[in-house]
Amino acid sequence: MIYRTVLSKQIARILTCLAFLFCHREALIAQDHVAPEPQAAPFKLHLAHILGFEDISNNANGDLLIQDGYLRFQENETSSAQIPIGCIQDLTIGEQDKQVGGRSMTMAKMAAPYGGGRVISLFSHKKYDTVTLEYVDPNGGLHGAIFQLNKGEGQVLKSELEASGQISAWKNKTPKGSTQEDKE
Repeated sequence: MIYRTVLSKQIARILTCLAFLFCHREALIAQDHVAPEPQAAPFKLHLAHILGFEDISNNANGDLLIQDGYLRFQENETSSAQIPIGCIQDLTIGEQDKQVGGRSMTMAKMAAPYGGGRVISLFSHKKYDTVTLEYVDPNGGLHGAIFQLNKGEGQVLKSELEASGQISAWKNKTPKGSTQEDKE
């Protein structure tokens, strides 16, 4: 008797599942279609354009975008400059150290007794990455642009440009101070 009630409960569950699947078959079939992939958001970095682009003022802050095969610097809504990513010949990443604090920090260093200004100088520096791009314009002229980014963002930009798949092979440069010896 117990065996029959357990068996009948299992059959009832199976029939309930089958009825549910039968009633909702159209909704389940409609979910099999693959929705079109949304377009990826453009890569965006906020940085400073030191110099290089003609229509952009020197030391201008703005956004650097990688989108639709172009590297675009946009200072504001009206002024922007762009170059095709495939025209970039080389990218060099450097580091820069900049003292922060302005006049007030300088005054505090001068006022610190017993040479304490030197200690303040140790902590009043900020590190930046500089990125130098060499690119060719449509007429074959070689140009360059220099950008200042937060520390670590230079390598992110380089990786993102390489991932776009439109970069010609970067030149393999040896860093300053290192030498290559010929094996002869």
